[in-house]
Amino acid sequence: MEVLRPQLIRLGGRIYRKNPIQEQTYQHEEEDEDFYQGFMECAEEPCDAYEVVQTQQGFRCTVKAPSLLYKHIVGKRGDTRKKLEVETKTSISIPKPGQEGEIVITGQHRSGVISARTRIDVLLLTFRRKQPFTHFLAFFLNEVEVQERFLKFQEEVLEKCSMDHGVDSTIFQNPRKLHLTIGMLVLLSEQEIQQTCEMLQQCKEEFIDDISGGKPLEVEMAGIEYMNDDPGMVDVLYAKVHMKDGSNRLQELVDRVLERFQASGLIVKEWNSVKLHATVMNTLFRKDPNAEGRYNLYTADGKYIFKERESFDGRNILKFTRGIC
Repeated sequence: MEVLRPQLIRLGGRIYRKNPIQEQTYQHEEEDEDFYQGFMECAEEPCDAYEVVQTQQGFRCTVKAPSLLYKHIVGKRGDTRKKLEVETKTSISIPKPGQEGEIVITGQHRSGVISARTRIDVLLLTFRRKQPFTHFLAFFLNEVEVQERFLKFQEEVLEKCSMDHGVDSTIFQNPRKLHLTIGMLVLLSEQEIQQTCEMLQQCKEEFIDDISGGKPLEVEMAGIEYMNDDPGMVDVLYAKVHMKDGSNRLQELVDRVLERFQASGLIVKEWNSVKLHATVMNTLFRKDPNAEGRYNLYTADGKYIFKERESFDGRNILKFTRGIC
């Protein structure tokens, strides 16, 4: 991470900066404690977007979170929770590991409860981002005709460009998995999976049927592009996807679905619009045939890992290719 371009975390309409100095602590045992020290100075200002209930004993606020993330709020030997409680003058109750429930924050002062809630949200969001992707939203584009034309494209590329640097059969998409991705998800509990299903149904009822007219959208894949700015060093090659009738309905539909999931927190807000494309070649497939979207740079327990990619020379592919279907 560049010092002048730190990671930004959006919470409740506010933007928080993650202190980049903690990048060097990923491999240490005390990661949770070290990280807590790093984010404290960017989470001080209370936010009034939370529901705080006044009780006879003071104030109370609850946080829903999957049990897999509880350990990041507790910290090593409970130190992270203790620091939170001392510095915000609150008491934080966390369900036991493996038990789903709510994190409960109580305190004598409303500002302290809100401050603790804000800091907990920063922790939860940061460590959620470090979890491997579990699901993705997509439209499948694997009709038989599309698969056949894709296989023809693959055959031609390997016949004409197999001598080009990095080009081999392992980096091609599985024809049965051709799809248009809307967004990547990290769903860590059955409740979050159910929430996702319910949101998709709501999207269908509220705007998908209106946009599509209740009928399947007919699209075409035509034209090849690459993700980065050097055709001689390509990591992802994709087919462009368009509506056959020339309308903007597909773009409108996927953008509204993305917006709904970003607002729920199930998809991290990294862009405002979906780039309509179907990946046909990806260098991540060399080591992981199931790789999808951006690469996860963290293991399930939050440790930083490094995955080197071997780019390929796509210049000759781009010269002879006019489309795959």
